[in-house]
Amino acid sequence: MADAGVIDTADLRKTYGDIEAVRGLTLHVPGGSIYGFLGRNGAGKTTTIKVLLGMTHPTAGDVRVFGLPANVSRSSVAIRRRTGFVSEDKDLYDFMTVEEMIRFTAPFFPNWRKDLEERYLRKFELRQAQTIKSLSRGMRTKLALLLALSRGAELLILDEPTSGLDPAMTEEVLQALVSHVASEQMTVFFSSHQIAEVEQIADHVAIVDRGRAVLAGTLDDLRERYRRIQMVFDGDAPQPAFRSPGVVRVRRKGRVVTLLTSAGAEHVVNEARGLHPVSIDVTPVSLKDIFLETVVGED
Repeated sequence: MADAGVIDTADLRKTYGDIEAVRGLTLHVPGGSIYGFLGRNGAGKTTTIKVLLGMTHPTAGDVRVFGLPANVSRSSVAIRRRTGFVSEDKDLYDFMTVEEMIRFTAPFFPNWRKDLEERYLRKFELRQAQTIKSLSRGMRTKLALLLALSRGAELLILDEPTSGLDPAMTEEVLQALVSHVASEQMTVFFSSHQIAEVEQIADHVAIVDRGRAVLAGTLDDLRERYRRIQMVFDGDAPQPAFRSPGVVRVRRKGRVVTLLTSAGAEHVVNEARGLHPVSIDVTPVSLKDIFLETVVGED
């Protein structure tokens, strides 16, 4: 692929019998980005991650990580050596202590960073003698992050990393990720259905629904392009059919017509003036607004 990123997929598809878990997903994840993969539960996020890591093979399409085909066994091993992964289940061995889990994991990764291991033991306040079985959910998440970050990974893939954590623990985990990316050369790709978390730390985002990306881009660009336009009329609002590009959704209620546009407001406002509303208001929208209109609003 031209202008290859750390992760690139083109028309990626994965079916399980009659179920299309991923259907035509195209992604481009630039190096050095914090890329939020946002979608409802069941949108295809975890299946996509399994394909990226070679844990399952795609039914069709192209998928590359570091420019390597993820569906080829030898390449898949190389990808996993360069990637840190934290699953939603935080797969750890309950019978081990924290120290034993670290010493078990480190030899698998030639670029293991002892300095990062020690940093995150201190930062996360992990007691090495404590058994994993006795760790709280938040501490298990911290240990899983330590194992992923200490391997000297170029790419960190996280699947719902803050699932089940309280707000204070969630904030600590998110800030640790931002600090790590600021100090180390790496890319973060994290799936979530928590819009506020994605908006807090991501610089790129893809919103996925029913196995396909409904939009993708830099967060700043999405915020710049998307606008809500509200028109108020003297009497009942007309049922307009806008021809301007980028109109995502139009709603009419009583005297008010509200629409969301993804191509800026200028052309829509010019067209709206021809309907002679009493007022036209243009306001920016949040990532939550965009998500609700493009995903939840499809039903």
